[in-house]
Amino acid sequence: MLITPAYAQAAAGGDTNSMLMSLLPFALIFVIMYFLILRPQQKKVKDHAELVKNIRRGDTVVTTGGLVGKVTKVVDDDQIEFEISDGVRVRQMRQMISGVRAKGEPAKEKGDLSKDETAAG
Repeated sequence: MLITPAYAQAAAGGDTNSMLMSLLPFALIFVIMYFLILRPQQKKVKDHAELVKNIRRGDTVVTTGGLVGKVTKVVDDDQIEFEISDGVRVRQMRQMISGVRAKGEPAKEKGDLSKDETAAG
């Protein structure tokens, strides 16, 4: 059986519509992966960064290693110091904090004295 030249040329030419249809499943998988995996992960990272940025003195924190302690001092933008037992203080990188259990009172400014403190002093 012989193939005519016209039939051979039509078979060799790629159809643009079939190429789009073959790429459609890959695009659909990427969109599903974005909404199910990438977007929630980005939200989790953003929430953790916000949590770490808002750590104040008096907060009870949990580290990724499992230590639980009360923040005694915010050293700088990268480190905090917290007390895990009476007299035992540990310095920790902020990024290694996995959670804040209890919010503490914000530190009072020197010029921000309440009526109770001025009456007592």
